[in-house]
Amino acid sequence: MGKAFFVDKDIRKAETLPAHFYNDKDLFNKLKEDVFSKAWQFIGDDKDLKTQGDCKPLSLIQDFLPEPLLLVNDQSSIRCLSNVCTHRANLLVDHKTNKKTSIICDYHGRRFDLEGNMEFMPEFKEALNFPRPCDHLKTFPLVKWGPWIFVGLEPAFHLNPILEKMNERLGFLDLNAFTFDSAASKNYELDAHWALYCDNYLEGFHIPFVHEGLNEVLDYGQYETLLFEHGNLQIGFSDDASNCFDFPKDHIDYGKQIAAYYFWLFPNMMFNFYPWGLSINRVIPVSTQKTKVQFLSYVYDASKMYAGASGDLDKVEQEDERVVENVARGLQSRHYQSGRFSPTREQGVHHFHRLLAQAVSD
Repeated sequence: MGKAFFVDKDIRKAETLPAHFYNDKDLFNKLKEDVFSKAWQFIGDDKDLKTQGDCKPLSLIQDFLPEPLLLVNDQSSIRCLSNVCTHRANLLVDHKTNKKTSIICDYHGRRFDLEGNMEFMPEFKEALNFPRPCDHLKTFPLVKWGPWIFVGLEPAFHLNPILEKMNERLGFLDLNAFTFDSAASKNYELDAHWALYCDNYLEGFHIPFVHEGLNEVLDYGQYETLLFEHGNLQIGFSDDASNCFDFPKDHIDYGKQIAAYYFWLFPNMMFNFYPWGLSINRVIPVSTQKTKVQFLSYVYDASKMYAGASGDLDKVEQEDERVVENVARGLQSRHYQSGRFSPTREQGVHHFHRLLAQAVSD
């Protein structure tokens, strides 16, 4: 390891990350530590955390970065604590609970308040220099946007600037009116590196070649990509006004026929807003050749579902998986090293590759 990766900041001269970036198992693990442990993750909504004392255990990224976390409603705000007892590492809460006044370990009785402070421990009167700061539960950074919750272990960048960009486009909607729809949500698995899935998502260049149906409802000529420091926005325009957003007059895109906003948050989150609501995609690494993708649907206007740019999300996903898996197989070639970027169509992929190269080369 220790190899530095370079992606020229000038997209006109830049080359993509090399094939071995996606195939190297040691690098896969390095990405876990240098990218995912220092980024933010979407971990759900506040539906089960409306009352003071409500607690909900979860893992940050199950099986990949399985840090045990505990969401707690403390005086009508939500905080994220470690779910590991500071005595002998027992998990404190193993299922969703309501209206707790304290958190008590069922192994040896250590008690914490809802802010994570250690309050009481049996049989420790003779312990010297106790309690210490490390006997309290660690609090992890948490950010909310509408009902949606983001947590980071040791985030290396601020999330709010990205959320401000999202709010600029979607703030005219009542975000708390979005309702999770389990029936419209689905999990997928594909045989490819997680970053390849993101590569594909981050450009509309492939739409006319891969997505015949989607290409019919989106105006490829107007398709636009806007870059942010740790994210980007792809805007899907349409000729069909009936399947577009209805903007207020003071909106930045008032007068434009926009069928979809595709927001990407580094490194692995997609927030796809349509007139009917939101499809959140969480890309979960498994191995260099295996990825899971969660599609989580939040409905805002059910009467507009299954129309326009979101007419058949499952079909689009299957089409994307086919080409991503083909790329994964192509990257096993001894003769392919790296490619070039389209300066007009692959700004998002170029931006992603620069972020990855910087993260693993520092």
